[in-house]
Formats: sequence, structure tokens, C-alpha cells
Amino acid sequence: MIDATQQEDASLDRALIEQWKAGDQRAATSIVERHAEALARFAGRLGVTDDVDEVVQDTFIRAFAAMDSFRADASLRTWLFTIERRLVIDRRRAQSRRGHHVEIDDAHAISGFDALDALMADEAAQRVARAMARLTRMQRDVFTLRVQEGRSYKEIAEILGSTEGSARVHYHNAMRAVREYLDD
Repeated sequence: MIDATQQEDASLDRALIEQWKAGDQRAATSIVERHAEALARFAGRLGVTDDVDEVVQDTFIRAFAAMDSFRADASLRTWLFTIERRLVIDRRRAQSRRGHHVEIDDAHAISGFDALDALMADEAAQRVARAMARLTRMQRDVFTLRVQEGRSYKEIAEILGSTEGSARVHYHNAMRAVREYLDD
């Protein structure tokens, strides 16, 4: 159950987002001020010891670039945490590809991100997009909601007018198909 403070926070976030979309840059500053400290703490819990400010900044850059996809039925802070977590994982993967042995685990720290990493991440994203294009519409929708939006199977079922069991099966089949394509 959402308490009154959480409802007020969500209302303020929605209002700031609308102001920013209308061109008010001060609203963006307010969003950053409201959530930057929590994002920095979360980055620390993910094991980031260096470049915390850079991770937080990159999180906001990604968030503002994708603000049209933000669904106001979720908490803005939760959405920002999801973006930040994915960013940290992407950075770890990029570091691992550069030849450093790094396990992709939330408890490990990241140390860097450069233009080559961005290029490799773009290439990987293109490969995943090509793999997703081969999925059925339902598999693609479930995959997108689960992986990119971080939705639970229950939420996916509600959104798609399906059952949780069906969502799980479609997700499993989509993951297998994407893995097979990427392994080729």
C-alpha cells in the first residue's frame, strides 16, 4: 500500500516531468536534486566505488533521453534505479570484454567506461534488436516488459491481457530464441 508521502512524491515527480517536457529546465534540475543522493547510495550498494558521480550523471542522461517511455504508474525513483542498475551491469560487461576478468555481479565494482565500450554496447544492442525482431509479437512484448521495463510476470499478464503462466512461458521462449540467435 502506498502511503501519503509516497503519493505526494509521485505527484511531485509527475508534475516535474510534465514541466520538463514543456521546456522548463528548472524542472530537470529539481528532478536531479530530488533523486541524485538516493542514486549515489544505490550505486554504492551495487559496488561502485569510483566514478559514482559519473554513474549518477549517466543515469540521468539515459532517463531524460527515455522520459517518454516512463510510465507514471511506477515510481520515478524505482525507474531511475532500474536504469542505473542496467548501466552498471553494461559497464561491467564492457570492462570484461576488454580482457579484464570481472564477474557480472552486483557486489563487484566497476572501474571505467570509454568510447570503445559505447561502440561495443551499441553493437550488442543492435544484435539484441535483430534477435528480438525474429520473436513473435507476444514474445517480443513479454521480453520488452520483463527485460527493459523490469515488470513482474503479474504486471505483464495484466498489461497484455494474459495469465502469469503464459507470460512466463513466452518469456522463457523469447530468452531461449534470443540466446540462440546471439550464440550464432
